[in-house]
Parts: sequence; structure tokens; C-alpha cells
Amino acid sequence: MDGPKGTGKTTLLEAVTKALRADNRMVIRLCERKSDPFRSETMTLVNRLARHPGLDLEWEVCERFADSRAWISRHVLARQPPGSIVLIDRWYPSDAAFRREVPLAEILQLNIDRNVQVPDLHIGVVTDPDISWARAAARRRGLSSTVIHTLAEHVACTQAFERAVADHGWVLCRNEGTIEGATRQVVAEIYNVLESSQRD
Repeated sequence: MDGPKGTGKTTLLEAVTKALRADNRMVIRLCERKSDPFRSETMTLVNRLARHPGLDLEWEVCERFADSRAWISRHVLARQPPGSIVLIDRWYPSDAAFRREVPLAEILQLNIDRNVQVPDLHIGVVTDPDISWARAAARRRGLSSTVIHTLAEHVACTQAFERAVADHGWVLCRNEGTIEGATRQVVAEIYNVLESSQRD
């Protein structure tokens, strides 16, 4: 589950987890940030990129994130119980929102080349930028973004992410109504994938 800041991904993940577990499904919830053992070193680069934007440094950031995801794929995802539903808060589609100069197609290929696990289902969570900006600002930790500092940047990030969702056929979840509605949509998409895999 990916998307810009403040779109309610974490809240939605919690609701989807609760709904699936109520249906006696084994659900594992992971967060890329918390599963990444190299996070502090990568964020040092991200902070440097924020101060000195440039193509070479941005590419280095993309490589670092891809290497971390490859590590998570081997050491975390591969060890989850068979038959479990693994929900991940952020994965490589998030780069569509936060990268500026490196084309998304190159980032996707980079992750594939590094043997990053391809999810069975990509869900892009979006809201109107004004809504997600206000949500993020209202949180105790605020926007807490290293690379997004203004509403205009947030609007651009949201638009870039929505284009990527459309271009790559990912599932779009507009999380602007009730959490129950968004939860039903995501749960239905997960069951569609499960049923398709059972038919295969």
C-alpha cells in the first residue's frame, strides 16, 4: 500500500487487518521503514539530496532503497508463514511520489534487477491534496517529510503518484470518504487476488 503523505495508509492498513482477521485470515502487517536495517544510512543520503538536489545523488538514493527492499524480500518476506496475507506500508511504488529526476520506469526496473519482491497487489491510496495536507499537518508529528515542505510540492507529488497508478494498472483507492468504504474496497481486491491464485 503506497501513496503520498497524509492519505491515511496506516489507518487503512489497520482497518483492513482487523477486517481480514475477523474473517479468520492470518495477516502479517509490515512497514518498509521499520523493516529496513539500513534506514539511517539511507536517510542520511535523502537528507543530503534534500539540501543538494541532483540526478546522481537521487539515483544513489534509489539504489539504496532497492538494496534495502531486496534485503527485506530475502530476510523478512520470505520467512512469513505460508498462507498468510502480508500487508506492507510502502514499497517501491512510493518512489513515484517522492523522486524528482529519475524516471519511474528506471526505478521499477532497478527494483526488479535487484530481486525485490513484486507484490501480488499494488494499492495506491490517494486523497485530494488539500485533504491529505491538512491531515498530515494535524498529526502530532506533522508532515514529517524530508523532501516535501510546501503544499505545491505535495500537490505535485500527489499528481505524479496518481499518474503512475494509472500508467501501471495499480489499484486506486480514494480514501476521502468513510474508512469503512475504503476498507471494503481493499479487502475485496485482496480476495480477488486470493481467488485468482486458487483458480490458477
